[in-house]
Amino acid sequence: MAERSGPSRIIACILVGLGAFLLAAALLIPTYTVSKLKKTPLDLEVTTIAEGKGEVLDAKSLTAGKAVVNTDVPLVAQRYVTVVDPSDADRITVQAGQTLRRTDKQGDTGLLTATVDRVTADRVTSMPIQDPVGTIQTEANKPAEEVEHTGLQYKWPFDAEQKSYPYFDINARASKDIDFVEETEINGMKVYHYNQKVGPVDLSKVVASPTNKLSLPAETWGVEGGTAPITMTRWYTNERDVWVDPITGVVVKGQEKLYQYYARSGDKPEVTVLKATLPFNEDTIEYQIGQAKDGQDKLAMFGRTVPIIAGILGVISLIAGIFLGTRGGRGPKPAVEGGAPVAPAPAAGPHPGEYSEPDTEMIPRHDYTTDQTVEIPQVKPDQDPPTTRL
Repeated sequence: MAERSGPSRIIACILVGLGAFLLAAALLIPTYTVSKLKKTPLDLEVTTIAEGKGEVLDAKSLTAGKAVVNTDVPLVAQRYVTVVDPSDADRITVQAGQTLRRTDKQGDTGLLTATVDRVTADRVTSMPIQDPVGTIQTEANKPAEEVEHTGLQYKWPFDAEQKSYPYFDINARASKDIDFVEETEINGMKVYHYNQKVGPVDLSKVVASPTNKLSLPAETWGVEGGTAPITMTRWYTNERDVWVDPITGVVVKGQEKLYQYYARSGDKPEVTVLKATLPFNEDTIEYQIGQAKDGQDKLAMFGRTVPIIAGILGVISLIAGIFLGTRGGRGPKPAVEGGAPVAPAPAAGPHPGEYSEPDTEMIPRHDYTTDQTVEIPQVKPDQDPPTTRL
């Protein structure tokens, strides 16, 4: 019977070991794997497009002697974000090329602004780190300037919270809190809505560009004073709205209400440079939702689905192994007859030390002394006669 139970015990041990492994995996996968997934991917490559209409100053009109502001101008803001070096297991460096153009003019004549922004951030928190220091380039024929980035920009942290975060504005080159507004939905996805108000910011104190502070005749500006020179500064304000998937930190939708103007005082705009509301278009929103859902699915798979399946299989394997091990260790049950166990019949043949009569044939004989017939055993020819015990 030991030979029959051996394979059963081996299988039982295997099942118990497998069950223990699966249960351990069910506990470790959410801790280890999910922490690895909660990092901004190094193959990040995203293009976002925002569209709208607004007011735009015709720059050539200033040199012609009369500022002209075009209205109802179709505008497109495009941003292309990709990963560059240095990037590794803990940090990611992204480069964002951003343009704003009016689509009613062709080529460079329609380009209003162009910026290349580069920042290195923590792959988990998405907060910038100064290794290396970020850069901003606004003119193609000039090198990028080192600018310390101090807030979020292109992505929120995983498990975003309903609170304020510092947000870096590349036009103001400074950070200001972006505040949580509400929890809402966009195309069926739960998102957190954040809002930030910037400015007015004196751009002449941010970037030493000749266009950020101009002295022109009053009549060119369209204000009183005739030919008397009037110096005006370029000011910037913005109201920024961002809708974020709180699980992955993906920015599902963004919108900016840009306003740049010339004025002698920031609180009294005089000549509009740019005024427009630019939200993500629908294609961009759908693409960003897809990116967020992909991230959510991966986190859910390794954070919930795989551990649950591993746990269930582990429990089943343990139970099966224990049951099989217990059953395999028992001997065969005796047969039951009439409700009571029946002892097995003893084996045939003599026990050691006991004499067994050989097969004999009874032969009748007549005893004349008693006048009776008796039967005398006769040993068969092929057997030895019984020996006399002493």
